[in-house]
Amino acid sequence: MNKSIPQLGNLLDRLRQRTHALGLTDAAWAARAGIRHETLSRLRRRSSCDFATLQALARAAGATIGLIDIQTPAVTADGRYPVTLDRDYEESLVDLCAAGDFDAARWRSVGAPFFMAGLAVMLASLPEFDRPTLLRLAEALHAGSTQVDVFAIWLKGSPVRPSRFLPMVSGRMRRAA
Repeated sequence: MNKSIPQLGNLLDRLRQRTHALGLTDAAWAARAGIRHETLSRLRRRSSCDFATLQALARAAGATIGLIDIQTPAVTADGRYPVTLDRDYEESLVDLCAAGDFDAARWRSVGAPFFMAGLAVMLASLPEFDRPTLLRLAEALHAGSTQVDVFAIWLKGSPVRPSRFLPMVSGRMRRAA
């Protein structure tokens, strides 16, 4: 059964980066996954993929496909930030950021738009991430969030501390690689 995967291209690109870091060609990656090289090439032009195929490609790249389940917490009276940032929510945010899923609707479902936009701006400072993509995400979540004065407001009010959060995201990405 095929199910639509909105970010299939992005996911395949990330898996391809992993396989190339392992020294594998696309043909070798496909062979390890038990599929034809032509099938892998066709998947790059599609928006859906059989889950078993996707799972096989991930396994061959030394990765796994999983679900990030994040409960949206209560927000402050101004609607900008979560009321609390407990360890579970923080871990969920780290997982989301490290997963590389930068779909605005997905990020909106996880927290207050202003808060999530600030996270995207903050992540844009890391060399592991594509800065333009994250800044576009931030603007899609909250217009103006990429402006220095707006981000300063976010830093002042956010329960997330960059000096703690950013190394957690980087570490999670290194462990996943």
